[in-house]
Amino acid sequence: MTQEVSERAQLILKTLVESYIREGQPVGSRLLARDSGLDLSPATIRNIMIDLEELGMVTSPHTSAGRIPTAKGYRLFVDALLTVQPPDSGDMVRLKSQLNPGVSVENLLESASSMLSSITRMAGLVMVPRREHTVLRQIEFLPLSGDNRVLVIVVINGHEVQNRVIQPRRRYSESELQQAANYLNATFAGKDLPTIRNCLLSEMGTARETLNGMMQTAVEMAEEVFAPAPSNVQGTASAGRFQHPASGDTCASLHVAGGGMPGMAEPGYLLAGQTNLMDFAELSSVDTLRQLFEAFNQKRGMLDLLDQCMRAEAAQVFIGAESGYKALDECSIVTAPYEVEGQVVGVLGVIGPTRMAYHRVIPLVDVTAKLLGAALNQR
Repeated sequence: MTQEVSERAQLILKTLVESYIREGQPVGSRLLARDSGLDLSPATIRNIMIDLEELGMVTSPHTSAGRIPTAKGYRLFVDALLTVQPPDSGDMVRLKSQLNPGVSVENLLESASSMLSSITRMAGLVMVPRREHTVLRQIEFLPLSGDNRVLVIVVINGHEVQNRVIQPRRRYSESELQQAANYLNATFAGKDLPTIRNCLLSEMGTARETLNGMMQTAVEMAEEVFAPAPSNVQGTASAGRFQHPASGDTCASLHVAGGGMPGMAEPGYLLAGQTNLMDFAELSSVDTLRQLFEAFNQKRGMLDLLDQCMRAEAAQVFIGAESGYKALDECSIVTAPYEVEGQVVGVLGVIGPTRMAYHRVIPLVDVTAKLLGAALNQR
């Protein structure tokens, strides 16, 4: 693409994009003549702008206005003209303090998405870790007071502890729950979750009356825990809200697309600060916002996009329609993969308008991915 554009025109485009990102206003030839550092007349710059417009790099929103970059212009800028800046020291201190390996995996993910949103004033996105092999180590059931609720504690991959509150069809005694846990641990400990699901489907297909009481309890409890979550579930507990196992109180959570227990259901992602997008004029129309928020709630398309990003070795930038997701045609997405034990298990990123400060967002996303991976590795 750079071969189509002369060095002089590239410098004019770079000046135009930087000015538009900074000010949010169409850029005229007089400003470009002043800021480009080139000894060119406004008339010469106007001719260069015409050439750039014919190449599809810039466009004029009104007949008498200056120019603004197109998605193609942003792409050339990001690929060839961008000068990135490392995150400032204050942002690094905040990130390192929040991405503390001493907290739970869920808290780490929430902190990463919140920090990306807070620092950029856009939407922060973190994909729930996905592993090729998720192995069950131990499961325990604890009855909760008041109704049929049961706290499920699961240890996977040797050290990751997850918990979830379920509500089976009837109340089980502590003895029944202990026997069910013993049976499941003896039968399935050390097996990966797809194998467990297949075995459970086979058990569920067996006539219930042929199972003894203990096995029937175990199968019914496992059915609640290991069955894949519905595709429209949001959150890590029922009704899309996190639930405190001791008190039963519910509290508002970050938006989570996906659901169920990590590693047991189709992975999801955490999204923070999506309302920040309402502050950008180019995204503030009711129709644009409606499509955006519908896209965030329809997890499949977003997860397909994040799956593509998992195959990248470094930060990726999708500008406008490049995402292949119509609702994001007015947005850019910057993502980077994060690793655990040398394996890419997820991606994180920032969603904002195409007029975003790429020089600041790209390195911020990249360093956050490295810090999150380091924190997860230390757990």
